[in-house]
Amino acid sequence: MTSHRIIALIALIAATGPAAAQSDVELPYWASINVDEARMRKGPSPDVPVIWEYRRKDLPVKVVARFETWRKIEDPDGTQGWMAARLLSRTRTAIVTDDIRPLRAEPKLSGAISYRAEPGVVGRITDCADGWCLFDVKGRKGWIQTDHIWGD
Repeated sequence: MTSHRIIALIALIAATGPAAAQSDVELPYWASINVDEARMRKGPSPDVPVIWEYRRKDLPVKVVARFETWRKIEDPDGTQGWMAARLLSRTRTAIVTDDIRPLRAEPKLSGAISYRAEPGVVGRITDCADGWCLFDVKGRKGWIQTDHIWGD
């Protein structure tokens, strides 16, 4: 295989990775951090200073801008900065806000309380509708009101 073909193959693999999968999505969109450690930077380059280092896989973030293989994100505290797209996943997660929140057996206030989640608990969300999301915290599932989470 010639060096030109190897370079072309590497470019093709890079173009079809996570960054490409996120490049056709309308902004803003929800994502999550998909690694155990990720750095937020002041700008879209590994040469600019780090603003924050995250050590929480699955933390929800809002992607607000794109530049090549970089995504400008906003975290649950409202901090914005740039992160390499390869560190992000389209897996939908959310974080419980403010107080201990009930997770209900049904998506309605009269539904039985299955679990309670403390502020800062992160879980995967699916089936969001009518102000409720199905929230899964390591296999424990329940319906939570969307105004009790960030990331919906």
